[in-house]
Amino acid sequence: MKITKHLATGVVLTGLLCASTAWCGAAEKKSKTEDVEALRAGKNFLPTPIYSEEEDLKLIEMFKNLRVADVCDGMDAVGLQNVGNMDPEIRPLWRDTENFTHRIIGVAVTARYVPTQKGAAGKMPVAEYDKWVKETYAKETPEPFAPLLRKGSVLVIDEAPNADVGSIGSNNIMGWKLRGCVGVVTDATARDTDEIITEKIPLYFRKVGRGIRPGRNVIESVNRPVVVGGVLVVPGDVIVADGDGVIVVPRAVAADVAKYAQGVLDGDKKGRRGLYQQLGLKEDASVK
Repeated sequence: MKITKHLATGVVLTGLLCASTAWCGAAEKKSKTEDVEALRAGKNFLPTPIYSEEEDLKLIEMFKNLRVADVCDGMDAVGLQNVGNMDPEIRPLWRDTENFTHRIIGVAVTARYVPTQKGAAGKMPVAEYDKWVKETYAKETPEPFAPLLRKGSVLVIDEAPNADVGSIGSNNIMGWKLRGCVGVVTDATARDTDEIITEKIPLYFRKVGRGIRPGRNVIESVNRPVVVGGVLVVPGDVIVADGDGVIVVPRAVAADVAKYAQGVLDGDKKGRRGLYQQLGLKEDASVK
């Protein structure tokens, strides 16, 4: 009886174990299937951090008056040599070498446009064409990032490569400024450049573009990590730009970078003030 009982118990336990294993296997298979389907639907692996406007402005204050060169030295000091330096071909559209109003210091808000697969509208009556343009702007290539812009924002646009398109123009760049945007950086193009120079809104770009967005690009994402000028830009990173180009400071090290960079700037100003005196030069904004 004991043997029979033990055998029966063993059979029951074996059956339970098999059932449990089968259940676990089925659950694991279901989980993997769900994971695969989630990936198939698209997934971002780099999170977008969220900061308050107060946190942004406090950090921006730490970078006040710092130059790209100072910040680059600060990046070296925290172990990030050659990190964050955008392609030097991304240059300011205009420069102010008296008051340096072309410079940008702010926090990144990002947008990414990609080439459209639909192409242009083709020839059609003007009224129909105008309707197509309006609808395409609204549905395929709008500016959903605009509400995110606030005091101290720098709009960083990853644009459709090689597209002769003016996603940035003299009208919308003023609208962004009204929201608090202190400057715009893109690895591609802008149009209406004469007017933007007159408006004195800081813009750093690669080259002139002329066409409108409809038929050329579509919005892909907003406030997601992007690559601009060969550099990763995560929303919330600090952007500094001047005549030397554009540098991106990762948020996690920004305070330490700013502290070191401030020491560099202070030392540079002190040294140059002495040289100004020796040369009989009147002090300008760069040494005050």
